[in-house]
Amino acid sequence: MSAVLAVRLLLPPGGEPGDAVIVGDIRPSGRTGTSRHGILIPCGSAPSPRSYPVEPGRYVVSASLPSGLVLTESAVAVEDRETPVDFAMTDSPYATHAWQYLMGNIEPGGVYHGPARSPRAESVASRSMAATASRPDGTASGAAVDPTALATWVADSPPARWSFASMLALARTPPGTSVADSIGSGGSRVLPAPLHPGGTVTPLYRFGPDGPLGTPGGPLGERQFLVVEAAGSVRLVTLPLPWGEAEVEVLVNLRQSPTGSAVSVAVHDADVGAGLAYMAQGALDTAARLFTDVEEMLYSRLANPLAAAAGCYVLIGTDHSPGSTRWDPWLERLADGFPWLGDGAILRAVRLLRRARGDPGQVRRGREGLIEAFDRGIPFYTLGLAWLVDGLAAFPEDPACARRLDAARRLSWLVDTREPFLILDLRQRRT
Repeated sequence: MSAVLAVRLLLPPGGEPGDAVIVGDIRPSGRTGTSRHGILIPCGSAPSPRSYPVEPGRYVVSASLPSGLVLTESAVAVEDRETPVDFAMTDSPYATHAWQYLMGNIEPGGVYHGPARSPRAESVASRSMAATASRPDGTASGAAVDPTALATWVADSPPARWSFASMLALARTPPGTSVADSIGSGGSRVLPAPLHPGGTVTPLYRFGPDGPLGTPGGPLGERQFLVVEAAGSVRLVTLPLPWGEAEVEVLVNLRQSPTGSAVSVAVHDADVGAGLAYMAQGALDTAARLFTDVEEMLYSRLANPLAAAAGCYVLIGTDHSPGSTRWDPWLERLADGFPWLGDGAILRAVRLLRRARGDPGQVRRGREGLIEAFDRGIPFYTLGLAWLVDGLAAFPEDPACARRLDAARRLSWLVDTREPFLILDLRQRRT
């Protein structure tokens, strides 16, 4: 075996750094050849390809995008040669939005800039925050709206403000009430509109370890949020910060579009950024390929508890072994060492319940863990809220669990379930 396929995926040049890794497969076109499942494909404006030795012959190479789409390329592997296999995703509507395009949060440039109008989105989560509601016959109401978004960064939110009760109360406040003031500790700041070409219709906000890029500030708390307002709609975005030195992007899509969500969050993490999008899809086996590749880095020092929590969601979601695992001690450290991270308590409780096998002591500890997780406040991850609801539902006769289950369920009705991080729809424009 001396033939090699060198695989990579090209993103638009000239934009922000967009290095990532996604997952794919190599399959022979005929009856003979080398099959490789779960290969890792580097992505970027000029990434170095990853080489995979195969037997000479014809192959179909596929790339599974975080959006759920699958790209394919044909290749002929020749003995003693390295054959390039380049996937191209250079049709982002703007170079600055290349990462969002890779994640499936914005349309291709040909659609975005095309003359035809996109079909109206069916789901509330996909519907533009600024689009007018349709009449019963499906036509637009014609009411004029101001297609401008206002983004307010909440740098520090006290623990009492991110409780389930506080979040549910926000959804009941009348129009005109400041959501940022309600959850912040006085350090809220309206962010300037992004200067990139799509800043009016699809503004893209970037955050680093010190806050918004270009306009950092503090003091920074254990929980940061972004309040996005447009035409009477309000979204409360859970910011996964700090994420080490990686940048976090929040895309607000004010277009009337069926693609992606009205507000999307993505992390510029070259190792596991795409894994978060796979996780949000429910493709945990695919996400596991990325997280397993950097497992020791994630858990050796728990320097990035948010990334470690994501890895634990994937590990627990794909490993149902009844016995102890190598990562159980990491899970304990994550749950005990970061009291502001409700996800750590959720993960430990779910792990205990899955391993209980009728052991009353394990069941009791799992039940207590679920109550602790709820009392820590809303989780960062959408999957965490789903697991919390499922866990509490296992104790329908327990008043403490039933009361918390009711609140968690009501909050879940406000959540965009396709997003990896919790985004609450507090006020959806109806007219």
